[in-house]
Amino acid sequence: MRIVLGLLAGLLGLVAGWFGLAMAVIGLAGPDRDGGIAMGAFFQIGPIGGVLGFVVGLWLFSRFGVSRPSAVPAPIPAASPTAAAPSPEVRAEDTTGVTAPRISRPVAIGMIAVAAGLAWWTWYEFVRSPYLSHGFMTLELQFRLPAGREPPASKDDVAVTVEEDGASAFATVPEPWRAREGDRAVVLARASLMRKTSRRVVRLTLPGGAETVWQLDLASDPDPTSGYTRWRPAAGTGGAGIDMNYRLSSDR
Repeated sequence: MRIVLGLLAGLLGLVAGWFGLAMAVIGLAGPDRDGGIAMGAFFQIGPIGGVLGFVVGLWLFSRFGVSRPSAVPAPIPAASPTAAAPSPEVRAEDTTGVTAPRISRPVAIGMIAVAAGLAWWTWYEFVRSPYLSHGFMTLELQFRLPAGREPPASKDDVAVTVEEDGASAFATVPEPWRAREGDRAVVLARASLMRKTSRRVVRLTLPGGAETVWQLDLASDPDPTSGYTRWRPAAGTGGAGIDMNYRLSSDR
């Protein structure tokens, strides 16, 4: 157990020294536009702090994590009147007891708690992070109006929101924002997706019409699509013949 906890102390010191020295260099260097200083501090200077931190972690554990009680005298059994007196050599051996070193319980509990917290944070960020693995992804939307219905005169009259797990954000209406497919007008919009969730809703509001709603059938952590999806009608009866399709892209 002492070996395992000692190694754990060294690893905690390595992480602390690596990140601590790298962050100190970044802080002293000041603003960095292209990220070169941060990369150099983390991958070139940080390992030096990691080695020093590993050594310091081992030393701190041996200094504070292991208690070494001083030698205590061993009890001397009462001698019977008829027993011969022990020799000086035997007496010296019997009067010295040796107690094995013991691990400090508060130090061990603290180390395990810190290691568990770091492990949970790493798992959360890299496995269960709320943000998409591809980073911010661009959702391009197309709304096909019913035959004979013309789009609004201005794009300012178009309101599109994209809801991710209860959080809504307005989509942008780019230029050009109108297109045609045969005899039907198409309104274009663009939004960003950023969160892992299985519930994404698109809402479209046009002048003189009720709000139109679609449920996006995307995975919680989706990959980019190869092209636009098929046209799909709105949910419920308030769609008034408006169809929607989309495609998803990423810069990574």
